[in-house]
Amino acid sequence: MGDRGAGRAFIGSFTSAGGRGIVAAEVDPRTGALTEAGAGDAVPDPSYLAAGPTAEGGPVLYAVSETAQGTVAAYDIAGPLPRPICAPVAVCGDAPTHLAVAGGHLLTANYGSGSVTVLPLAADGTPLPASAVLRHEGTGPDPARQLAPHAHQVLPDPSGRWVLSVDLGTDSVRVCSLDAERGELTLHGETALPPGTGPRHLAFHPAGRHAYVLGELEPTVTLCRWDAVAGALEPVGERRLFPDGADGPAYPSAPVVSHDGRHLWAAVRGTDTIAVLALDETGEKAETVAWVPCGGHWPRDLTLDPAGTRLYAANERSGDVTWFDLDPATGIPHRAGSLAVPAASRVIFV
Repeated sequence: MGDRGAGRAFIGSFTSAGGRGIVAAEVDPRTGALTEAGAGDAVPDPSYLAAGPTAEGGPVLYAVSETAQGTVAAYDIAGPLPRPICAPVAVCGDAPTHLAVAGGHLLTANYGSGSVTVLPLAADGTPLPASAVLRHEGTGPDPARQLAPHAHQVLPDPSGRWVLSVDLGTDSVRVCSLDAERGELTLHGETALPPGTGPRHLAFHPAGRHAYVLGELEPTVTLCRWDAVAGALEPVGERRLFPDGADGPAYPSAPVVSHDGRHLWAAVRGTDTIAVLALDETGEKAETVAWVPCGGHWPRDLTLDPAGTRLYAANERSGDVTWFDLDPATGIPHRAGSLAVPAASRVIFV
């Protein structure tokens, strides 16, 4: 499996459900095992984490605070534990669930208010007050979850030309352009997905010409072509993410694509499984290879280590992070260990 180390890991969690904020962990370079180094709870419910480089040097760790009046926090990670570098900054939106760095800005997807916020970043990585908020519009057929927009993810495309936001409430993915000088987002186009799908997160193929959108309300993955020149996302196929013989509902949460583009993994809550799909050489077709237990209950997020040889599942309701060695030929994960992390929600390697 290789011996390249993954450095350090940081794990987000829900403090409102017993989590301890952001947990720092050392990573064994030989086995991939996590060992806790400590935790900090500078902001409530730091459910999603991301890292970005600064103009002055080392990386900064960013976290959303998934609360009614959402904020983002920034951390210096030069020491053993994350150290806040500024007071939390308001995102001018409710319940941010995701964030990403693009074009010298920090972007957040705000689930509660159905919006995307742009925050400029200072040279030292400090987030500045929001420069723009793009509000989504629309609804979906699910009366419990789709009466309003619910932006769940925002991320730049591999070319760096576009920003995509995935909206569970409107059954669509929006493509926007980011004006890096003004810090403004402009809607370029919107791709509709089947009504009631409830798209949650997407992941790009490493070649940059395809993307895979997970539906949370309808357990599916939609395979899409991505045209980075035109900024166009086109659905071309769909696979159901529900194991044969499984009982009860299924709520897919996070897709991950292998570095070589041969495999797609998807965490599925409810069935507590990881779906393993084989992608063809074009990246446009997928076949289900296996279903593997996630090692806990309610896998909220999946992360591939930097070497691409191990997969980590943040199991929110069982309160643990489980890691798996990946078979390089089949892509099938084999459980290798776990670390207790109450209300775990996200793992990131820095």
